[in-house]
Amino acid sequence: MRREEGSPTAGLLLALGAYGAWGVSPVYWKWVSVLPADELLAWRAVWSFAITFAFGILTGRAPEARAVLRARHQLLALACTGALLAVNWLIFVWAVQNDQITATSLGYYMSPLVHVTLGVVVLGEQLPRAQAIALGIASAGVAYLTFEHGELPWIALLLPTTFGVYGLIRKIAPVRPLVGFGVEMVLLLPLALGYVIWLLASGRSGLLGAGIGLHALVAASGLVTAVPLIWFVAAAHRLPLTTLGMFQYLAPSLSLVIAVWLYAEPFTRVQAVTFTGIWIALAIYTLDLAKRARTAGGLGSLRPALARIPEDPQGK
Repeated sequence: MRREEGSPTAGLLLALGAYGAWGVSPVYWKWVSVLPADELLAWRAVWSFAITFAFGILTGRAPEARAVLRARHQLLALACTGALLAVNWLIFVWAVQNDQITATSLGYYMSPLVHVTLGVVVLGEQLPRAQAIALGIASAGVAYLTFEHGELPWIALLLPTTFGVYGLIRKIAPVRPLVGFGVEMVLLLPLALGYVIWLLASGRSGLLGAGIGLHALVAASGLVTAVPLIWFVAAAHRLPLTTLGMFQYLAPSLSLVIAVWLYAEPFTRVQAVTFTGIWIALAIYTLDLAKRARTAGGLGSLRPALARIPEDPQGK
């Protein structure tokens, strides 16, 4: 991704805005939790399409999107990523509605380490010793949580896994972030629109008889989805990926604070041990990246690791 010079302060503010918005997004989904997660998913796809369509027209990206829609291999890849994104959104919204924000926070803390794992398993990348240690510590934390609770922490595992595979496919079939997201919404639109029409026609929609306030909040799901993405893309054009990558821990940190202090979700000793393991693993991983960047005096030796940082983290 090309980086614009001379605007680092703007880049920092944009990154702060994007990751901050993703971090506090559970508050929004709590506000609209009167609707079930499946209906919210459908409306989110519909309104995200509307916002990205308007933005694409205003910014002149429509011809590029049409070219992608005519490219069969790119279209197939984006159909897969669109489906993964829908699953990720559904899990996240369901988790927020069911007082599992802490689990989503753990999942997004694990996201960088899942990208590392996919790089090794799928792309055959070499794993530096420090990052292997980080993965081992994170795996031990998840194993401890599983053992103590007697079941896999499926929310914390599925969120970063679906998003990790999403990012992997987008790397293999690269399309510019906003254009790719717009095409994904085009592909999701028929299913989403058909579903909301069926809900409305059959009397099953939670919006039937609702006040204008709820209608406005649901319509705002397009803005809640698209605006942080636009901020992120703008920040990525102004900042090095190493700097941008440091911000990715802001979102799950804010979500964790919101879960515990605003919604009084329990934070037990078992969760504390697991989170501590993940935090130690992330510290080792981050310090290793920084050390190799200083040693190399540039980004050359970091390209495989940086390639794992998703260009458009739309998981929330």
